[in-house]
Amino acid sequence: MEDMQEVLERILRSYTRYYRINRETPTEPFIAEADFDMHGEEYFLIKSAKISEVDSREYVVFAETPLLDDNSLSEFDEKAWQTGMDRVVAKANHRNSDVVLIILAERFADGIEKEIKRKKHYKSYLWGIHGWSNYRLVAYELSSGRTAANRLGNDLKKLFAKPH
Repeated sequence: MEDMQEVLERILRSYTRYYRINRETPTEPFIAEADFDMHGEEYFLIKSAKISEVDSREYVVFAETPLLDDNSLSEFDEKAWQTGMDRVVAKANHRNSDVVLIILAERFADGIEKEIKRKKHYKSYLWGIHGWSNYRLVAYELSSGRTAANRLGNDLKKLFAKPH
């Protein structure tokens, strides 16, 4: 069985290159947060002839629990989505602001994988003209090494692959 702190450190290291990590003052009940901001601009020949401007953001929150059951999953899910939505600034050049929840659990309650797969949130701003927000969720069971994710979070399972 892996140590929860070791797994958390390994995952946070994978985020340090492009994300701002906050371990000192994360939103309760989370143990850490990571924020990513990207701003892109396109020009036509010269900078004064700007064609477009795009902002993209991702807000990642990390949670840990001894047992991931329906109650703790619902609490983490609601708080993660709300935390992300509170930070969204939807305006003309906003493309997307996505929210990611990563849960580390000593063990999963029976049937929790199905509940994780059902969790989804989506919001568009001004019918998509000012962008959108998607929600990705992945959970890792330390006792067995199993992962569970919602549809958009499936690509996050690779975070838990053991390094060689």
